[in-house]
Amino acid sequence: METGQHNKNEPVLENKHLMTHPSRTLDPPFSLVDRAREIEAADETINSHVSGKLDLIVAQIRSLKEEAKKILEQAEMDMHLHRIKCSFEKKPGQTIHLYKKENQEKYFSMLSPDDWKGNPPHEFCGSYRLRTDDSFERILDP
Repeated sequence: METGQHNKNEPVLENKHLMTHPSRTLDPPFSLVDRAREIEAADETINSHVSGKLDLIVAQIRSLKEEAKKILEQAEMDMHLHRIKCSFEKKPGQTIHLYKKENQEKYFSMLSPDDWKGNPPHEFCGSYRLRTDDSFERILDP
């Protein structure tokens, strides 16, 4: 049965003055079952939209959480690297090289492994460039 038609056994709302929304007096009476179907369809549409929006927010929260994790890891690494022994003034844009002695003590040097002709005095641990915000960018792995 199409919307707008009603079965004689279905309740019909004829007292339009009791309705919660405006209605013209010449409008035909409508079935309460049709009204219930309309409400159910609206509820499903709204739930679908809300679910989609909430799914998007959840994905954004996960992305922000991952970004925050990366920022914290970078900050931890930067703080660690700033505490490593260095006998020269580090300057933004400068590339510095990290070495580790046999006793596990680390230090920065301005000399790269190539400057040592591939035979540095200690284990090479990587090269870094100091950024203007005092963070480090790893530019060469051992």
